[in-house]
Formats: sequence, structure tokens, C-alpha cells
Amino acid sequence: MNNASLYQLTLDGLWKNNPALVQLLGLCPLLAVTDSTVKALGLSGATLFVLVVSNTSVSLIRTVVADNIRLTVFIMIIAAAVTVTDLLMQAYSYELYQILGIFLPLITTNGIIVGRADSFACKNSISAALSDGFFMGLGFSAVMVLMGTIRELLGTGALFADMQLLFGEGAESWRWELLHIDYPLLAAVSPPGAFLVAGCLIALKNQIDTCVERRAQGSAEAAGAVRSEHR
Repeated sequence: MNNASLYQLTLDGLWKNNPALVQLLGLCPLLAVTDSTVKALGLSGATLFVLVVSNTSVSLIRTVVADNIRLTVFIMIIAAAVTVTDLLMQAYSYELYQILGIFLPLITTNGIIVGRADSFACKNSISAALSDGFFMGLGFSAVMVLMGTIRELLGTGALFADMQLLFGEGAESWRWELLHIDYPLLAAVSPPGAFLVAGCLIALKNQIDTCVERRAQGSAEAAGAVRSEHR
């Protein structure tokens, strides 16, 4: 895989084709589990791991699986990766595992993972599939953690509460009180708050893309005018 293709995969996963902000996949966990940073980190990390493992595995067997059983095999691979993630979470972060509940096994049906396996991993090399899985998962994780941080801050006035659930007892002191308010914006940690924050992030990305496109168009027009003057 050359540098240009790696650059394109990075740009697609993190920004241009971000699963959460552009493809609008995985909205169920994105909206339900982002009321705190630690929950967002836990589920996004699990999703990233499953996406990398499933993409790599699908690419590895892409030449030996018949088309009529392809999706079935993909689901089995994803389910196996989710089972490993589930067991690891039980072993090392049991309290967080209990809090995340049904959303961990539901990673199996996450549209991002199934979609990347079927549309990319089964058609590309192992290195490309691994990179695609990593950057798509990283892009989704970044949006999930950002939403968790915003909602936690607005809803509680603090950041990084209960981080010991994921990083051990030493992380209990990571809680950071930023907004000393008597009445926090509790709506931010409710389901409507999740929709509002997600909508604002999507709108912000679209606005940035529009500004970049206009600036590029203006630069192109200016360059064309300069060339015309020199003729």
C-alpha cells in the first residue's frame, strides 16, 4: 500500500467519510452511550478493536469464501471478535462491562463493521483492510468520545468522572471540576441532548467543509486570473 492510498484511507476515516458524521452509521451506541466520557471510551475502544480484527480477517479469507455464504462468514468473524472483546471487558473492567450492558454484544450488528467488511475489506489487501478498519474505527471513536466529553461537561459540570472503571483505582483522581454550577444542564445527558449534540457536530463539520471548499475555489479562480494576465 503506497503513501497516497494510506493518506486517502486516513482522510476518509477521520474526516471525509467519517462513519458517525457522514455515513451516519452506528447511531444507536453513539446516542445511547455518550452521556459520559468513560462509557464512550469503553465502547469506542471495543468497537475499534472489533473493526480492526474483522476487517483484517475478512481480507485474509477473501479469496477462499464463496459469494453465497460471504455475509454469513462475515457475521461469524465479527461475532467471534465481539465475544473476545466481551470476555476481556469482563476480566479487566467488569463494572464498566455491566454499565455498557447490551451495547457490547450489539457491536456485532453495528453497521460500520458489517459495512466495511462487505464494501472494503473483502475487496482489498490485508494492509489496506487493516488501515481502513483502524482509521474508520478511530474516526468513529473520536466522535463518540467528543460527544461523551461535551455531554458530561454540560450535564455534570465535570470531566473524566469514574475513569477508574476503565483505568483502575489510580484514575479516580482524574475527575476535573470545570463548571461550578448549582444547576447543570441535565438535558445534555438525556436522549434529546444526544441528538442535539450530534446534530451540532454534523452541522459544524458541514460548515467547515463548505468554508474549505469556498476557499479552494477562490484560490483556483485567483490562480486562473493570474495566468490570464500573463498571457
